[in-house]
Amino acid sequence: MSETNPDAPILLWFRRDLRLGDHPMIAEAVRTGRVLIPVFLHEEVVEGLGAAPKWRLGEAVGAFAARIGTVGSRLVLRRGRALPSLRALLAETGARDVWWSRAYDPESKARDTEIKAALKAEGFGARSFPGHLLFEPWEVATGQGEPYKVYSPYWRAVKGREVPAPEPAPRELRAPEAWLASDRLDDWAMGQAMRRGASVLQKHAGVGEEVALQRLATFMRHRVGDYASRRDFPAAEATSGLSENLTYGEIGPRTVWHAGRRAFEEGARGAEHFLKELVWREFAWHLMHHFPQMARDNWRPDWNGFPWRADNEDAERWRRGMTGEPFVDAAMREMYVTGRMHNRARMIVASYLTKHLLTDWRVGLAWFEDCLTDWDPASNAMGWQWVAGSGPDAAPYFRIFNPETQAEKFDPDHVYRRAFIAEGQKDPPGTALDFFAACPESWALAPDQRYPRRLVELSEGRARALAAYDALRREAAAAN
Repeated sequence: MSETNPDAPILLWFRRDLRLGDHPMIAEAVRTGRVLIPVFLHEEVVEGLGAAPKWRLGEAVGAFAARIGTVGSRLVLRRGRALPSLRALLAETGARDVWWSRAYDPESKARDTEIKAALKAEGFGARSFPGHLLFEPWEVATGQGEPYKVYSPYWRAVKGREVPAPEPAPRELRAPEAWLASDRLDDWAMGQAMRRGASVLQKHAGVGEEVALQRLATFMRHRVGDYASRRDFPAAEATSGLSENLTYGEIGPRTVWHAGRRAFEEGARGAEHFLKELVWREFAWHLMHHFPQMARDNWRPDWNGFPWRADNEDAERWRRGMTGEPFVDAAMREMYVTGRMHNRARMIVASYLTKHLLTDWRVGLAWFEDCLTDWDPASNAMGWQWVAGSGPDAAPYFRIFNPETQAEKFDPDHVYRRAFIAEGQKDPPGTALDFFAACPESWALAPDQRYPRRLVELSEGRARALAAYDALRREAAAAN
C-alpha cells in the first residue's frame, strides 16, 4: 500500500500483460478495494519496436481496452516518455502508487529501475509484480547459487516446482468517479511502418485474451496428444499458436502450464514435450536476465573472431525470400504473410543465413525483430545464437541444416512450400499471392516471375562454413 494515503487510487501500468485473468497485479489490486486506473503508455520502449511487433502490440492494446470495458473500467492511453507521463497521471488523478508487471529485457529493466527509484524518492509507491514468466529468473539457481547456462539441467530443476494456480479474471475493477482524458489509439498509427502489409497480417493474427484462451482449449482438446510427433511439420496444424499471445501477455504462462500439466496427468502423449517448450521460453528469459549482453553480443567471446559477413546482397535475397532454396524462401515468406514462422523453419533459415551464406546472426536477428508479430527478445536472441553456434547451450557449428533434405523429411508432399511460393504454380493459393501484396513495391516482385536460381550450391556453402569454423578453431588453439 501507499506510504501516504491507502485510500488514494492506484495507477495500473500495463505493458506486455494485456489480460484480466492469471494476472497477479490485478488480483492484488482488486483485493485492496481501491480505485484502479489502468493505463497504457506509448513510451520509449514501445517507440523502439520493429514494424510488425509494434502493429501487433497496437492490436493487443485495442483488444484489451475492449476487454477491460467489460468489467466497468477503461484503459487510459498516453504517449510520451514513461517517467514524465506517469508523473503527469499521478498529478491528474491524485494516485499515490504505480504498479506494473515485470519485464526482463535490458531496455525495460533500465527504464523500470529509473522509474522506481525516482517515484520512491518523490514519496510515491512503486511496485512490480510477476506474471510474464512461471519463475522469476533469480529464483532458479544451481547448487552453487549460479544461474543455469544449459537447458537440460534447468528443465530438471523446474519441472517439479510448484506453479501457483492462475487466479480468475475479476468481475469488476473499481472505477474513479470521473475518467481523465485519454489519447485515441488510432492517432498513434502503430501500424504505419507496415504500410500495405498490415491488412495481410490482420488475416492471421489471433488477438486478445478470449482468442488466446480458445486457442489453448482447442490445442488441448485436439492436438496435444500428437504434439511431439507432428510439431516439426510446418504444414501440419500441430502447434498451439500461442506464441503471439504469450508475447503480449494476452494469456498467462500459469494458465498454459496448468493446462499442459492436466493433459500430461491424463496421459496425453505430447504434453510433456509441450511443457518443455514452455520452459524453453523461461530458460531464454532466465539467460537474458542474468546475461543481458546476449541480446547483441556473441555469448562466447571466442566467436568474435569468426569471419561472418556483415549485411550483404545475399542476405537481402534471403530477406526477400528469393534465395532459390524453396524451403528457406517459403519460411521467409510465411513470416512476411503471417507475422510468424514455424519453429523448424526458423532453425533452417537461421542455419542457411549464418552458415551457407556466412552472414552474421545479428543480421537475421534484426530482420526477425522487424517482421515477427510474436517477437520475443529473449527467445529471438537465444534462438539465433543457438543455431549460429555462438550462444549458450548452442548446437555445434558443424550441425548445418540442409534445406533440401529437411524439406524432404518435414514437407514431403510440398504442402508448405506450395502454400507460400507462387512462382510456377498455375493456381497459387492466397497465402502465396499475399506475399506479393504485402512486400514493398520497391522490391518489384510478381507471382508470374521465374523462380530464382540458387544463391549457392548447398555442398559448396557447407564446405565454406566448415572451413571457416576450422580456421577459427586453429586460431584459438594457436592462441592458447
